[in-house]
Amino acid sequence: MVRKPTPDDKFSFGLWTVGWNAQDQFGSASRPWLDPVESVHKLAELGASHVTFHDDDVVPFGSSDAERDKILDRFRGALAETGITVEMVTTNTFSHPIFKDGGFTSNDRRVRRYGLRKVIRNVDLAASLGADTFVMWGGREGAEYDSAKDLNAAHDRYAEGIDTVAAYIKDKGYGLRIAIEPKPNEPRGDILLPTVGHALALIAKLEHGDIVGLNPETGHEQMAGLNYTSGIAQALWAEKLFHIDLNGQRSIKYDQDLVFGHGDLFSAFATVDLIENGFPSGGPRYDGPRHFDYKPSRTEDFQGVWDSAAANMSTYLLLKERALAFRADPEVQAALEESGVLELSQPTLAEGETLADLLADRSAYEDLDVDAVAARGFGFVRLNQLALEHALGAR
Repeated sequence: MVRKPTPDDKFSFGLWTVGWNAQDQFGSASRPWLDPVESVHKLAELGASHVTFHDDDVVPFGSSDAERDKILDRFRGALAETGITVEMVTTNTFSHPIFKDGGFTSNDRRVRRYGLRKVIRNVDLAASLGADTFVMWGGREGAEYDSAKDLNAAHDRYAEGIDTVAAYIKDKGYGLRIAIEPKPNEPRGDILLPTVGHALALIAKLEHGDIVGLNPETGHEQMAGLNYTSGIAQALWAEKLFHIDLNGQRSIKYDQDLVFGHGDLFSAFATVDLIENGFPSGGPRYDGPRHFDYKPSRTEDFQGVWDSAAANMSTYLLLKERALAFRADPEVQAALEESGVLELSQPTLAEGETLADLLADRSAYEDLDVDAVAARGFGFVRLNQLALEHALGAR
């Protein structure tokens, strides 16, 4: 029996997840529209602590100011009634046809100016709701044809847009940080900032990059054939892991947005191990919300929607239990030591040692028995088997 989630678990859901009406490009909706207020109440019953949303998830695109205020007042009422909080807000700059060539990098300057205004408006909303993070997913920032985009100018405009928003956040004194969400493709053929590494490179050139970090998503990294755990590890190392999106993905294909763990389960175990236990030798830790960005399958009715929401949390809690047992196992600790995993934290040059000292140390090169060193086995397979046995509950 999996325990019921508590606020300490910090589980969070995007309202676009349970609220998705299951319409795709090959078929019409298989579920009715779901009221965000109903979603807030139901997620609270299931044990979630937070919700997140795109502006258009709560306030329909094109609503008047009076309609917007009325809708948001009702939404705030649901938050107050349930104790659910908003930990992240983002802006939809991908659905309406005006954004068909992007929001910040459209070839049409009028679109870029409109997109920037839309984002700024929702930065104000995020701050008013007490959110900590403002996510930017550039789903339409890209192209299908190499000749269609001046990529130098596109990166200039992307950086300009993010820096402008970051400067505004600082000027207003908001306690928000921006998190870029990478994705390699879909809906565009190629999306700018496709991976964690690409996004980190852009952040390094920003004037206000100190409040800009990352929101990596499981499926987005795996769509590119990459390892999600390695991606969030690099973001942690760079002190830029501001938020995470958890879901399931089965290999390199379209963005599936499955329930967390319903794709590559063993990879999900490694992800939870890193989030809950940190690096084997210490280092930066992620302490933010465990946010689920998935879609209930198109085959499901509303009971299936709520079953799938609960499944995300249950799977995470099961893997957390297994991951804690894995790290606490003395046999695992011995295997980590034998494999040299803990030795990797030792600097290659000793404290106070210079390169000149290394060059003068004959034992490091000239007198080293390379064949004897090369004969060492690292025991990685045994270590991985221990992880597998813990993940499956066999230990």
